[in-house]
Amino acid sequence: MRILVLGSGGREHAIGWKISQSEKLEKLFIAPGNGGTQDLGENLNLSVGDFESIKKAVIQEKIDMLVVGPEDPLVQGIRDFFEKDPQTKDLKIIGPGAAGAQLEGSKDFSKSFMQRHGIPTAKHATFQLSGLQDGQAFLSQLKPPYVLKADGLAAGKGVLILENLEEARTELANMLQGKFGKASERVVIEEYLDGIECSVFVLTDGKDYLILPEAKDYKRIGEGDTGLNTGGMGAISPVPFADDSFMKKVEEQIVKPSVQGLANEKIPYTGFLFIGLMAVEGNPYVIEYNVRMGDPETEVVMPRIQNDLVELLSAAAEGRLGQENLETNPETAATLMMVSGGYPEAYEKEKEISGLDQVEDSLVFHAGTKLDQGKLLTAGGRVLAITSFGKDHKEALSKSYANARRIQFDKAYYRKDLGFDLD
Repeated sequence: MRILVLGSGGREHAIGWKISQSEKLEKLFIAPGNGGTQDLGENLNLSVGDFESIKKAVIQEKIDMLVVGPEDPLVQGIRDFFEKDPQTKDLKIIGPGAAGAQLEGSKDFSKSFMQRHGIPTAKHATFQLSGLQDGQAFLSQLKPPYVLKADGLAAGKGVLILENLEEARTELANMLQGKFGKASERVVIEEYLDGIECSVFVLTDGKDYLILPEAKDYKRIGEGDTGLNTGGMGAISPVPFADDSFMKKVEEQIVKPSVQGLANEKIPYTGFLFIGLMAVEGNPYVIEYNVRMGDPETEVVMPRIQNDLVELLSAAAEGRLGQENLETNPETAATLMMVSGGYPEAYEKEKEISGLDQVEDSLVFHAGTKLDQGKLLTAGGRVLAITSFGKDHKEALSKSYANARRIQFDKAYYRKDLGFDLD
């Protein structure tokens, strides 16, 4: 098969790395890719939002399967775009259409969907600017901290967790008045759930599903989960507290009603469903859905899958996923993210990276790199994900940390306390 992976981050590098091992692969393309993905296949200089240019490449390169990495093109309807064009209607696409992508594209839609299908989640309500006073009154009914979420996509920045009621009321007004642009024209206010987070990943063809290895990621920039939120500073899989009993609850109370709910609402769904969970006193509650794999969780999930990924993706695209069984590596995988100094605020790019040839016993996935005249340079806030295996998360992390010390670029930073809450 000739396969195109759409995206440029660590998630797409990890997916491409796994696809590249398949005996079914003829050629792999990554668009736009990064400084590491070109070792797996051919990088195509295309924007993930330029559907016409992607279509030209699909036709010209005789692409059989399109794997959509990021959420934006899914929410914008890339699947619908290809399906309605006679030239590309036979393209196998991993990722839902715009209707299914609303699960991530609209927090209000997502919450209403959970409510309709009895899926456990936090108490919530949605407000727009005309209902600002009602929203501020709703905040008064909740206990701190207060959770405010922009309804639309806000590049991972649209969630505020505030301890002070007056501050929450002020920020609600700011959001509704355009703090996050169109994304916060509506704001979902949520009850705060006090527990420990876990990410569950599902591959579905719309009727059957496989539950992929779960993971726990670390979002805050500072050690001890302090400081600003980031795209993710590291991840661990499996998650020690997500035992068989907990995962059975997840499947029965969340995965099954989610997949069945989509079918009942006649929303076709082929691809990945990421379920962000909070474990509260041993019970799972959904924080959010994403309609693609997470990052950096993909960098620990993909290495643990022992199946041929192309076979699983083909089965999903062809509606025969019920015939497949997932095989996973029982060892623990842990990834740590090396980031640019200053991230997630202002940071400098184009710092030369060295030491990758010194890495031992770890996988390195590129998240924000580029090649320029033979030199590997930083090209983003999150730069490299270093993934290692071990008998537990401590052993796996020790290998990743040892290799992080071998890799160098100006002002490189990484958290040194990953897994602190699992001990």
